[in-house]
This record gives sequence, structure tokens and C-alpha cells, in this order.
Amino acid sequence: MATINVTEAQFPQTIEENDIVFVDFWADWCGPCKQFAPVYDAVSQQHEDVVFAKVDTEAEQRLAAAAGITSIPTLMAFREKVLVFSQAGALNASQFSQLVEAVKGLDMKEVHAQIAAQQAQQAGQE
Repeated sequence: MATINVTEAQFPQTIEENDIVFVDFWADWCGPCKQFAPVYDAVSQQHEDVVFAKVDTEAEQRLAAAAGITSIPTLMAFREKVLVFSQAGALNASQFSQLVEAVKGLDMKEVHAQIAAQQAQQAGQE
């Protein structure tokens, strides 16, 4: 699948309607972002079942702020509407491919159970 540009208005729907979504937060003036862009695009071509979104932090400053972006590039991965990965810095093609496979291989029943346990613990502390 080719990468798609996502705006603040489209972001929630993109996460809600797709099982796995990777999001590359970038800016045109960012050298490492420009180096990572072809890697992101190449890996996206290998995974038709995954959405690869791009967010221009200059054009979408409110979205970047809401996502807590403090340095770019920042890569996020969502699976079943859950943020399962967030890291600043560019990856090489091998690292990124491994990350995509790792996110695909997550046991989401376990992830959801861990989230429920954390929420229950937090509720008990309030």
C-alpha cells in the first residue's frame, strides 16, 4: 500500500477504521525525515494489509502537539486502535520491516488484557 497523508480531521478515522496503522510524523526541513521517507515508502509497498500514514508536523501542528511529538521523525504504530509503538528517530529498512512484523505478530488479547489491568489498577488508586 502506498503511504497516505493524514490531516488532523482524518487521523481519528484512520486509526478507528484500520487494524494496523503506522504514522510517520515528519517535516520538510528535517534531514533525517527526508532520509527515512524512501524507507517508509519502500516498506509500505511490501505490506498491503497495513496503513502507512504520514503527518506533516508543519501543516498539522495541533495534531503533532496532541500526539506529544517533540522530535522528528517520530514513528507510531497502532493496532486495534491501541498505540503499541512510539519512537523518535529514523529506522533503516531492516529495522522497520522487523517492526512491522512485530506489530503484526502481537497477541492483541494479551495487550488488551494488560491495558484493562492497568486501568483497573489506576481506578483503584483514585
